[in-house]
Formats: sequence, structure tokens, C-alpha cells
Amino acid sequence: MSGRETVFRETSAQPRTESVPFSHLSLELGHLYMEDFVEGPDRLRRHFAAVRPWVEAARAGVGPLPPGRRPRISTCFLVDDYFSRLSTPAELIPPLLAAAAEAGLTIDYLARESGCAVAEPGRRDRVELAEAVLHRLVESPPPGSNGFRPPVSRTGWLTNGRRAPTHRTSPALTGGVWEPPSETGARGHSVFMDVELWSGPADERTWSCAFLAAVWQLVRLGLLRDNGRAVLAPAPWDAKEFPAEWDALPPVVRLNPLAAPFTAYATCSILPARFLPVEHAVRVILDQVHVEADALRQAAERASGEGFDVPAGVVDRTSYVFPPGL
Repeated sequence: MSGRETVFRETSAQPRTESVPFSHLSLELGHLYMEDFVEGPDRLRRHFAAVRPWVEAARAGVGPLPPGRRPRISTCFLVDDYFSRLSTPAELIPPLLAAAAEAGLTIDYLARESGCAVAEPGRRDRVELAEAVLHRLVESPPPGSNGFRPPVSRTGWLTNGRRAPTHRTSPALTGGVWEPPSETGARGHSVFMDVELWSGPADERTWSCAFLAAVWQLVRLGLLRDNGRAVLAPAPWDAKEFPAEWDALPPVVRLNPLAAPFTAYATCSILPARFLPVEHAVRVILDQVHVEADALRQAAERASGEGFDVPAGVVDRTSYVFPPGL
């Protein structure tokens, strides 16, 4: 006997990480609330008229690419059907597409925000997508921390540094020494942020806009898997009419059959300025998500094969434009 043990493993116990196609850039043309759509077609026209110049700038900014290579760029639009449903797909989507076309823009992919919470809710193989990302959060401990703070899985709050102490540092009933919060890795001065990921009890969570937007970024970057399977793969849509119920529409639909791939090496989102604090929170979240190594490797190898530089950090693959007056 050599003392060695032979280990047998079922092939099915090691799920293969499904690969996804990549564009060079996923360009988000907007993310509006239901209340914005209620304002009517003029609101949509103003939105896309303001977005148009920045689309051209984002397209021009892709690269550099090897000689003879043209950038693959897909466009997408996220509709908030999670926090409210004041309108139906049949009522909302046609004027949205018409307003974009009037500005000379094409929406390749349309996504529902509720899909970032639960993918395929009406199917047996539904994926609790937000819950899965929550379990992948690895909090960055601030310098000098002692483990007193409860984990994010229990509190629902994620921070980018050290919170101000909640206990008195003096035994006196009045006074005490106040200590400010501090940002981990701050440059000179702190910009401290505490992000709420959900509200409500664990079995009835309402996910925050910031957390769903972080899931949305990970989906667009092609970095999420469910037991090795890609999630929120776009479904082709060639029907002449849209359904009367949001749940009858796939979480992500491909409206343009000639579109470049939905997932991309990098993302750029053109959003109203009111989303700036939300997207700051998104970056705090993305900086603390543990992404599957195989998914990262696939993106890195594919980009390297094309001579396209992809930052190592997930958060560095995202960019934003907040046009004035949008």
C-alpha cells in the first residue's frame, strides 16, 4: 500500500462555467422610473435628445483596438418594474422605442429591473439573483476593526469604511468623545458611505435600488452564474405587440436581431444626475463582491485574445455619464 487515496468525483459535481459572448462596451441609454413614463412622450423625447451626444462620445471612447478591428457596442435600457407598475409593457415600450428612434438611437436590449431581483420568476428554475449576490459579498474590514460590527447578511447595510462608534468612550453620563467615520483607502479626506441593501424581514425583502443596480452591472459584465449557468440571457423578441403584464415579458429581451452581444467587457451608463448617489453606492457594493474565478478568467482571456485591455477590478470596468438637464 502506498498510502495514497484515490478520490472519485462525479462530473456533474463540478459544473462547467458557461461562457457568454462579449461586446467591447455595453452602453445603457437610460433607466427611468414609472413616474417618468407617466409624464408622456415629451419626457421621453427630452431624455433621448439629451442622451444622443453622449452616445457618440462613448462610442468614440472605445479602444484602442488592433488595426482593422471595429468596436462591438450594444445598447440597453432598464425599466423599473420592481418598485412600481403604473403602466404595462404594451403601453410603455412602443412610445419608448419611438422616442429613441426619433433621436436616431436604437435600443438593442430592454431589461426589467425585477429580473435583477429574481430571474425567471414564473419558472421552476427561477434564480434568486439578488440573494445570490448578497451571499457573495465579502466585506472589506476597515483598519483597526475588532469584529464588533454585525455582518452585512444580518444588518443589510454595507459600508466603505469604519462607522462612527455607537458606544460612549467615556463613563460619564454626558459628553463623551466623538469619533468620525472614515473611508477605507481615503485620499486625504474621507467620503464615507453606508449603503442599505434591503428593507423588511428576511423572507419579504425589498431590495434597494442601489443593490439591484449592482446586480445589473454584474449581469451586463457577464460575471454572474447560477451553478455554472449564465443568468439573464437575452430572449429574442419578434412579436408585433408587447404583453399586457410585465411577468409575461422575459427579464431581458433582444429587440434588435443584429445587435452585438448583450454582455460586454466594460459598461457605460448614461443616467440622470439623480442617480449619482445610487451609482456611488453601486461602486461600493461592486468593490466587495466576490466574483467566480472562472467567469473572470473567461472575460480576461477573451479580451486578451482580441488585444483589448480589461481592468482587473470589476468596479473599474464601469463608467458613467450624468448629462446636465437629463
